[in-house]
Amino acid sequence: MARFDVFANPFAAERGHTPFVLDVQNDHLGPLATRVVIPLRTRKGFGTPARGLNPVLEVAGTPVVLDTAALAPVPAQMLQHPVLRAPHWQGDVVDALDTLFGAY
Repeated sequence: MARFDVFANPFAAERGHTPFVLDVQNDHLGPLATRVVIPLRTRKGFGTPARGLNPVLEVAGTPVVLDTAALAPVPAQMLQHPVLRAPHWQGDVVDALDTLFGAY
């Protein structure tokens, strides 16, 4: 797995409103037991995205909202097969993280 890989939400009960998660953890940390991910929520289930904090991205033709403030660790073993490799999202994702943490 790598930074900016998108995975199906490992928590099946949440997939209706949060179909995917985005791995944002640095690849150079080595093999840790967890990976930090940001939920990718459906537009309907999210509401109005905050400018800068919640970019709207697309996975398999479906718009999803990056719920940056809800980032969390998940066990690395739960993230097996990426559905998308999204290094092209780096600018939007880093900007959203900077908005969250105050580096703007």
